[in-house]
Amino acid sequence: MADQIAQVEASHPPEDLYGAQGFIPLGFIRNPDGSITREVVDPINPVSSYDSSPILLVKDIPVNPSKNTWVRVFLPKEPIKSSPDKKLPLLIYIHGGGLIKCSAAHPFFDDIYSIFAADIPAVILTIEYRLAPEHRLPAAYEDCLEVLQWIKNSQDEWLTQHADLSNSFIFGNSAGGNIAYHVCLIASSCVDDLKPLNIKGVILHQPFLGGVKRTESELRGVNDKILPQAVVDITWELALPVGADRDHEFCNPMLSVKLGQFDAIKGLGWKILVAGYEGDPLSDRQVELAKILEESGVEVVAKFDKGGYHGIEFYELPKMKILCDVVKKFVESFANVTA
Repeated sequence: MADQIAQVEASHPPEDLYGAQGFIPLGFIRNPDGSITREVVDPINPVSSYDSSPILLVKDIPVNPSKNTWVRVFLPKEPIKSSPDKKLPLLIYIHGGGLIKCSAAHPFFDDIYSIFAADIPAVILTIEYRLAPEHRLPAAYEDCLEVLQWIKNSQDEWLTQHADLSNSFIFGNSAGGNIAYHVCLIASSCVDDLKPLNIKGVILHQPFLGGVKRTESELRGVNDKILPQAVVDITWELALPVGADRDHEFCNPMLSVKLGQFDAIKGLGWKILVAGYEGDPLSDRQVELAKILEESGVEVVAKFDKGGYHGIEFYELPKMKILCDVVKKFVESFANVTA
């Protein structure tokens, strides 16, 4: 494997992704003093953009104004109208973006909000967490954990009237899958402090993981059109604590797994869905994560389809509907889904 890595990296020398003027295609400038400036701000959809939606009711709620963190809540209109007294599962969604880009309000995520809220159906609460490099890890983990505490105490009528907090799920996609994994570990050790919020399962979809030593799927995808390894490396450079490499536990949690680390999750009976595609350069790491969880006694639902690529659902809508069906089946596998 080491020889393969050397051959691949020799034939594809690292590009200067900062460019002659220090520009990173991801929308950042590296300054002469080594600091990073964000040059491109991602677009956001205001709540008003959903006013004419036949499917959803939407609103934003501040969580911690000092950190500018907030949540966007989606209610499916038809289930709320037809059965106003019936509470729906709560899906706590953590968006992707490599830990350095995107927002809970980015239009890129509109399909997942509308399809999942209506088809499962569920109340969806998506989290606006702080981004690196301005706020490096573990800031995103801390923000999402703070949201869990906020949910349990919230008196917002949408949550109190329509969300079944006893039937809640954490759902992380890509970088959000990385965050969801770490939040799940921490939350499993303090479940009593989160009540009445009761997490039943965790969904890790194409979780964003890495490491110094390339896996076989990373070697195959070194020049992947969606997630080339050079860009992945830059992303981790911006997201990890200063001076950390890609074997840091935030990036490569499998190197630091300890005996009994997942006992709390196992004891709580939480299920973890790990899903992805073989064509994703990160698929080997995702499969390894599912395997280690399962070997530790955690109930795991692993679904890795052939072909595909990282983030395929956001570019091919039929794949989004397939993912929705997978998540719906997972949510419905819990006995009190209709409670």
